[in-house]
Amino acid sequence: MFTKFFFFFLLFTLFFIFARQQDTHDDFVRTLDRKMFGLDEKQEKFSHFRLYWHDVVSGRNPSSIEVVSSGLNSTTSFGAVNMIENPLTLEPQLNSELVGKAQGFYASTSQSEVTLLMAMNFAITEGKYNGSSFTILGRNPVFNKQREMPVIGGSGLFRFARGYAQLRTHWFSPTTRDAIVEYTVYLLHY
Repeated sequence: MFTKFFFFFLLFTLFFIFARQQDTHDDFVRTLDRKMFGLDEKQEKFSHFRLYWHDVVSGRNPSSIEVVSSGLNSTTSFGAVNMIENPLTLEPQLNSELVGKAQGFYASTSQSEVTLLMAMNFAITEGKYNGSSFTILGRNPVFNKQREMPVIGGSGLFRFARGYAQLRTHWFSPTTRDAIVEYTVYLLHY
């Protein structure tokens, strides 16, 4: 009888301790009412952008700088990392209207093909969306004719953004490694 009592007491005590630990670990998160942030009243928008991303590696004022060298003599530059602040323009010409900057980095992540991990904020500096940004994070196999990367968030008028970007290389110089890439972006946001 004492053994049964002790067993149930121990089981109850462990259950109580476990339940209390669960409660204390959930104190950092809570469910919010969407109305508190005005999300029920706001209609979600679906926006489309077409921008040209200019990766200037060469010259006296590059917008892309290698900060980690691959150290290998490979065709894919596996391990190399570039920090960027690339111009975003409305047309493929670098001197066309500047509407923002792509700020972030890309890193070569494959030993067998030229594939980049890219993390960038598209910071818009003109028009209605001035001061707002959205974030693109994903895999970019650069020699594929068309690629797709996810939009994972945003700020300002792009709060709660989600969507995707389709990429197409408009121009690439193998000599300088400069590139112009067309980004067609589809965004859901508030």
